[in-house]
Amino acid sequence: MRQTHALGADLRDGLHGRGVGAAARRLRRLLSVDGVLLADLDGPVTSNGTRPDAAEIDGVLAQVFEYGGGVRARTADGSSMCAVPLHVADELAGALVAIGDPVDADVEAAAALVSDNLDHAALRRARARIAAADLRTLRAQISPHFVHNALAVIAALVRTDPDRSRRLLSDFADYLRYGFSDKGDYATVADELEATQTYLELQRARFHDRLDITVRMAPEVLPVAVPFLVVQPIVENAIRHGLERKEGRGHISVSGFGEGPLCVIEIEDDGVGMHPELARALLAGTGPESRGVGLANVDQRLRAVYGPEYGLVIETALGEGTKVTVRVPRFAPGVVVG
Repeated sequence: MRQTHALGADLRDGLHGRGVGAAARRLRRLLSVDGVLLADLDGPVTSNGTRPDAAEIDGVLAQVFEYGGGVRARTADGSSMCAVPLHVADELAGALVAIGDPVDADVEAAAALVSDNLDHAALRRARARIAAADLRTLRAQISPHFVHNALAVIAALVRTDPDRSRRLLSDFADYLRYGFSDKGDYATVADELEATQTYLELQRARFHDRLDITVRMAPEVLPVAVPFLVVQPIVENAIRHGLERKEGRGHISVSGFGEGPLCVIEIEDDGVGMHPELARALLAGTGPESRGVGLANVDQRLRAVYGPEYGLVIETALGEGTKVTVRVPRFAPGVVVG
């Protein structure tokens, strides 16, 4: 089991990652053979130990790639070698070659293990590409509705309350700076919280101070790395779909705490709520008002980064307000603030 886990780490970045040489060395020990070679469809990538000449390797690989099955052959010095195909997403991706009288069944089992790890590596890379693309989309969707309203409020306060106008203008600049930051795909919960508080202060001014805000964040989750721009779009959704349509005062709370190995963030409002079917449509990105809201985007990025079990959870009903919960691992491979 330890060897299996270590091989997965070696192949985390695929056949062309930094750990592929270590993977060949580990496979050679695991199979107790004289040499191991890993190849992609263009030819050998790396090897460890005994390696037949190029013509012999090319001949074996050509047979594997042509027929899609295992091949056993003899080298010029009389050694036996066994070559077995590697598959990623059910597609031929390369081959594992063992030299030195290997046991066919062992080589096939090792090839299956390598294929599984390459499959996982490809999935991680695909998820990372999806998350990055969705983040670019979200940055492009920073609400023009909010930008227009924030500037209008600041302009209105220039004469009546110039000090507050200056503070809000500074907050607005900070908000835009964070939203368009190119520091990476992840931020700490503390950074997300700071950006969200800035956003809420701007909204409070727009609501003529009839918006009550509560922020409670446990210290242990503040350094946790999460995908960039996760909290603010949920808060924006709460204001646009819950509080803008409510008469009188409204309240929104943002809280975060540890729950075993998880970081939990909850955004709750006492607004007008929505029909659960509309909530499901917003998550699917098909709701009548889903454009620019960002809930579907956040949900997709969470699932892409952490897996399908880590999407948003929405609890709502008409007239009952809305609560959105984010649960993510406090520590996840590759999720670090760059």
